[in-house]
Amino acid sequence: MPHPARCRRSGFTLIELLVVIAIIAILVALLLPAVQQAREAARRTQCKNNLKQIGLAIHNYADTHRVLPLCLNATSKPISVHAYLLPFLDQTPLYQRINFNVNWTDPANAQVVGTRLEVFNCPSDATSAVPAGWAGTAYRANQGSEILYGNNTTVPGSDPNYGRPASNGVFVPGLSLLMADIRDGMSNTAAFSEHPLGDFSQGMSSPTDTFRPGTYPTTADEAILQCNAIDPKNLSFQGVSNVGAPWMQSYHSTTQYFHVGPPNSRSCMFPPGRISTTAKSYHTGGVHVQMCDGSVRFVSDNINLETWRAIGTRAGREVVGEF
Repeated sequence: MPHPARCRRSGFTLIELLVVIAIIAILVALLLPAVQQAREAARRTQCKNNLKQIGLAIHNYADTHRVLPLCLNATSKPISVHAYLLPFLDQTPLYQRINFNVNWTDPANAQVVGTRLEVFNCPSDATSAVPAGWAGTAYRANQGSEILYGNNTTVPGSDPNYGRPASNGVFVPGLSLLMADIRDGMSNTAAFSEHPLGDFSQGMSSPTDTFRPGTYPTTADEAILQCNAIDPKNLSFQGVSNVGAPWMQSYHSTTQYFHVGPPNSRSCMFPPGRISTTAKSYHTGGVHVQMCDGSVRFVSDNINLETWRAIGTRAGREVVGEF
């Protein structure tokens, strides 16, 4: 009697399995960058929208108070522009908790200092090293294109910065400005830009640090040269790693930036009170800049330096080129 035909069990051979795995790996390799680019595009859009909200808040503040918000209040407390904008960012209850008569370090302001607000943070910045009790920000107010921090000293001999050009930006510590003081035109003048949070580690050098070369530049060009001349891996040049927090503090390493060096260049601090903290971002190729007319533009790292400095001044009367 003939034997019935044996049923063969079909299946993948080892070679076929390896081919399938290789095809899947190739597809993943092709699709992953596209997915990552789509996610970054979404984060970049949200970052831009955050700055648009801040720009709208600045205009609403100016319409209400007839002046621009301060970054050093009448009692000489270093309270940031961000704090004054809270009622115009749907954060009135938080604003009402602030005691503007004491410093941000006072226990009376502890709850506010530790409150994280999405509108102050860029989703492309995933930094989570902010110390407990603090909340940070990725957005900063424009101090201008000069290296002097704040206004110039008016009494001869009382300060080594006497007679040096004062900050010429839109938000200057101790200076109350009007919209009318922005004579270069709203669309030609920067109000806010961005800077990632620091790593808050004085024992490790990071690109987000503000470095301390120990030199004494007298001009913006000298500041750039001296800042770029140091070895950032040498911790003796580390200045400040507590960058971007708390958002309630008005300070060059937390809530302010300068148009001294180009976007995404190195930031430095020099004695006595001369600064070149620049705008930075984790976006490829540039930074977002919120102009005084409320628009937000993406500015390339390769922008002409004179143009970058020109949009940093409020009344420099420069001819602003294309950017």
